[in-house]
Amino acid sequence: MIHKEGTPTIVLTLVFILILNVLIYFFCGNEIIKWSGYLVSAVLLYIILQFFRNPSRSIPVNAKHILSPADGKVVVIEEVMEEEYFHDRRLQVSIFMSPFNVHVNRYPVSGTITYYKYHPGKYLVAWHPKSSTENERTTVVVSPAGGGQGGGTVLFRQIAGALARRIVFYGKEKEVVKQGDQCGFIKFGSRVDLFFPLGTKLNVKLNDVVRGGQSVIAQMQSTL
Repeated sequence: MIHKEGTPTIVLTLVFILILNVLIYFFCGNEIIKWSGYLVSAVLLYIILQFFRNPSRSIPVNAKHILSPADGKVVVIEEVMEEEYFHDRRLQVSIFMSPFNVHVNRYPVSGTITYYKYHPGKYLVAWHPKSSTENERTTVVVSPAGGGQGGGTVLFRQIAGALARRIVFYGKEKEVVKQGDQCGFIKFGSRVDLFFPLGTKLNVKLNDVVRGGQSVIAQMQSTL
C-alpha cells in the first residue's frame, strides 16, 4: 500500500519518467544508452515507491507500553534538559529514520493531545546534537488522563533533517488518539525523539532497530 502523502511526488515522478523515456525513445539512437535510461527510470520509480510505502501492521495495544512512533534505529539514549514543556531533566530516546525506512509516524500511547506546536527551523543532519532544538520540528504531548504532566504523559517530537523538508502531523490539541494509529509522516527520513522521566525502564539500547507501532520502547510508569 502507498501512503497518501506520496501521491504528489509519485505523480511528478511518473510525469518526469514519461517525458524522459519519450525523449530517449525518439532521439537516442544508441541502444546501450537507451536501455540504460529505461533502467534508471525504473530504479527511480522503485525508490520513490519505497519512500512512500505504508505496510499494514498489527498493533499490540497495551496501556503499560510505550510503542515506537517510527521505524528506524535507536541513535540516542541520554539525559537532557527538556525546555519546551516539562522544563526538567528527562531521558531522551531518539530514533533515526533512514530514507529506506517506512516514513509513517504513529502514536506511542493512547490518550488526549494536550500540547502541539510546530517550530520552523534549520535542516541540520538528523544526527546533529542540535537538530532536536534547532531544526524544523513538531512537539506533541499525549496524556492518557487528558491533562497535566503526570499520569502517563508522553512527549514526542518529529524532527526534519537534511533531506526531510516536510513534516506532516494530523492531530490537534484536545483530540483523543489511539496507540499505534498514524499521526503523521516525515518525507525522506529524519528522526523522532521521545522524552521520559529519569529512571524509566527502557526496552531498547543503542543501535537497536525498531518498528513503528510494534516495538516497545519503554514500560509505562505511574510517575510518568
